[in-house]
Amino acid sequence: MPKIGIIGGSGVYGVFEPREAIKVHTPYGRPSAPVEIGEIEGVEVAFIPRHGKNHEFPPHEVPYRANIWALKELGVERIIGITAVGSLREEYKPGDIVITDQFIDFTKKRDYTFYNGPRVAHVSMADPFCPEMRKIFYETAKELNIPVHEKGTYVCIEGPRFSTRAESMMFRNYAHIIGMTLVPEVNLARELGMCYVNIAAITDYDVWAEKPVDAQEVLKVMHENNEKIRKLLKVGVPRIPQERKCGCADVLKNAFV
Repeated sequence: MPKIGIIGGSGVYGVFEPREAIKVHTPYGRPSAPVEIGEIEGVEVAFIPRHGKNHEFPPHEVPYRANIWALKELGVERIIGITAVGSLREEYKPGDIVITDQFIDFTKKRDYTFYNGPRVAHVSMADPFCPEMRKIFYETAKELNIPVHEKGTYVCIEGPRFSTRAESMMFRNYAHIIGMTLVPEVNLARELGMCYVNIAAITDYDVWAEKPVDAQEVLKVMHENNEKIRKLLKVGVPRIPQERKCGCADVLKNAFV
């Protein structure tokens, strides 16, 4: 079974051709959709559409625990999380890609852990993303002349509403991009000793900016971003080594109380 999993949207199709779909039953209910198994440039990959096949799950209702558990159950060790985000900084432009290195959690009512007792784990999140995969996808983007930022802090809000202007101005002081789906996906992957990298595609400026954006412009940027993501996956996925030397699995060693 594949050791690499992708969680994202429809933009993955075109570079990933599923050959089968597996229904996985988890202690946390059903995943967003059956896990699709296929290949990217000869590399076995498992894919889950985060919001469901018909985009039926809003950000605050995505079955995050079921999604991560299902991938782990199938033998996945590394997860590529693809997200669409807004920009909180002038220099982080629509159409740019961000290889996120930090996040701030501003969500409110999600299921954040697999360890609700009687076993308790306090997992370190000081450096939440896999350094090995971050390096691979940053260098691949540079090689492909895709506009990319090596670092960026992602503030994750509850949704499904967007920020007020006051909230957006506050977030600008601490983060570079804003979205609704990174948390608790990254937390849960880390709790199971899985590698996680976030490839964030900027669609527009958040409401701090006096830059009115209409739906057609956002759709145009999203289409262009999907093409960039496909190129990144096509070249980057085969570069991921089978053996993990990143230390992501070791975070569990001293986590249990």
